[in-house]
Amino acid sequence: MAAPKTYTRVLQESQDVFHRFPLQLVHGIPLMEPIAQQWGPIENFQAWPDDLLISTYPKAGTTWMQEIVDLILVRGEVEKACRAPTHIRIPFLEICSPPPVPSGVQQLANVPPPRVIKTHLPFQLVPKSFWENRCKVIYVARNAKDNLVSYYFFDQMNKTQPEPGPWELYLQKFMDGKLAWGSWYDHVCGYWAERANHRILYVFYEDMKEDPAREIRRVIDFLEVELPPEVVEKIVQQTSFQIMKENPMANYSSIPSVIFDQTISPFMRKGEVGDWKNHFTVAQSEAFDAHYQRRMEGTGMHFRTQI
Repeated sequence: MAAPKTYTRVLQESQDVFHRFPLQLVHGIPLMEPIAQQWGPIENFQAWPDDLLISTYPKAGTTWMQEIVDLILVRGEVEKACRAPTHIRIPFLEICSPPPVPSGVQQLANVPPPRVIKTHLPFQLVPKSFWENRCKVIYVARNAKDNLVSYYFFDQMNKTQPEPGPWELYLQKFMDGKLAWGSWYDHVCGYWAERANHRILYVFYEDMKEDPAREIRRVIDFLEVELPPEVVEKIVQQTSFQIMKENPMANYSSIPSVIFDQTISPFMRKGEVGDWKNHFTVAQSEAFDAHYQRRMEGTGMHFRTQI
């Protein structure tokens, strides 16, 4: 695997290739243009049986779960978890940029097993080899309203995705499934419906906020790791929002500002449940709820918008 400095240097030296890429449909799902243009190697990615996949809709607690998993696998040794930034430790499967920036697939070719891999792909676009090899998958789902607000602020600072535009239009795009990685509804329901057919641990962001120790123990059990209580407590502390926000190995501060402009909005913004109330008008909330009820009816899923 390339040393973190090398990858960071490539990003620094390739800043002129980045801009707000348009979205392009891949099997009906809107993805960033460079991903669509390099889709073949992603679709044909060869997973190994000991690969672990962390999947989420964007801005649903991905980085939080990545940090939790990494700390579990290094048995709570913080120094080891600080060996490199998140995106180096746990490569992003489908991410693609124009050359010479290596793609996620290219990065993963240099990672020795067992690999931990991040994705935002909906269930049906995950490379088939993950399911054929019975890989373990951890899926994190966040309530739609908070997820939407977080994505809105992220798309303002993420200079590689389309301009988010005004809040009310972004809200409509979310409801219509027109944002990068497609419909939140289809995403969370897709993995939920398949969780009994595959080795999928389904975790709710709100449960993680309510009782992080309990949910971290679920992950530990799923990974079949044994850790003493004091190590679990250490992981709880180290993966708190405030610690991660200040951790340069977890807060994406090593990404150049032409990609993530954290002066617009920090990558780690609030990490709260219920922040949506500060952004939805009463009318918007009512319209969203009515649409939500129609979309989620019969799924058996229950999300909490406050705890």
